[in-house]
Amino acid sequence: MVDVDLEKFFDRVSHDVLMGKLENRIGDRRLLRIIRRYLEAGVMADGVVVERHEGTPQGGPLSPLLANVLLDDVDKKLEEHGHAFVRYADDCNVYVRSKRAGERVMESLRGLYAKLRLRVNEEKSAVARVWHRKFLGYSFWVAKGRVVKLRVAPKALDEFKERVRQITSRNGGRSLEQVAEELGAYARGWKQYFSLADTNRTFEELDQWIHRRLRMLQLQQWKRGTTVYRELQRRGVGGAALRIAARYARSWWHVAAHKALHIALPGRYFEELGIPRLASNA
Repeated sequence: MVDVDLEKFFDRVSHDVLMGKLENRIGDRRLLRIIRRYLEAGVMADGVVVERHEGTPQGGPLSPLLANVLLDDVDKKLEEHGHAFVRYADDCNVYVRSKRAGERVMESLRGLYAKLRLRVNEEKSAVARVWHRKFLGYSFWVAKGRVVKLRVAPKALDEFKERVRQITSRNGGRSLEQVAEELGAYARGWKQYFSLADTNRTFEELDQWIHRRLRMLQLQQWKRGTTVYRELQRRGVGGAALRIAARYARSWWHVAAHKALHIALPGRYFEELGIPRLASNA
């Protein structure tokens, strides 16, 4: 696949080139003037207004639409040559049958983008096997029977786990319910975004890891072994499991995986707090 990323795209869009594209589509001169003023509006930097002669406002409501207008000719060229491709704003993937074909497409794209006064970010772009690249957080894997399926890209998984670590930080000073409220909102959005991924085992492992983080947090809030003993007993834990968990209560991460904590704080308990399970069969 040809994985293309444009260098500082939203900062380097040529106003003249973009307005020329818009003039071919829009006959209302007043609207064109408004868009030009939107593009040229100054940027506040350290309390000083800085004039802008190129680029579109990052995060601005019009910027993604203007990006599509500017890059539409490139899309049409790819369609004319029968390429399978997908593009979102300045990120574009073209799927080809060989590395040699990919290198030809990459060189062609460099020329097409140059006509728009844009440059390919050579460090972030590459011709590579699809298994080694990602697009919008997704990548591919091959299931049994050589069936190609979608998965969450490794980098996106790492970013998810890092965010969960931040939310469940032991230094947060918040109750488990407060942590669950924030984590639940984040996890629901993440689950919805990656609903196309067909890697249920990975999601099951993430569920187990999240629950262990939350059990560790609860142990840290209970602090003392006597408190842990009392709380676990109140939640139906008894026998040797109760004594072992209470004795080593200060080893939060280790004890969080103990069966006593699974009994006292089962997965359904966290669901009741508003944290969704990521695995579909859970």
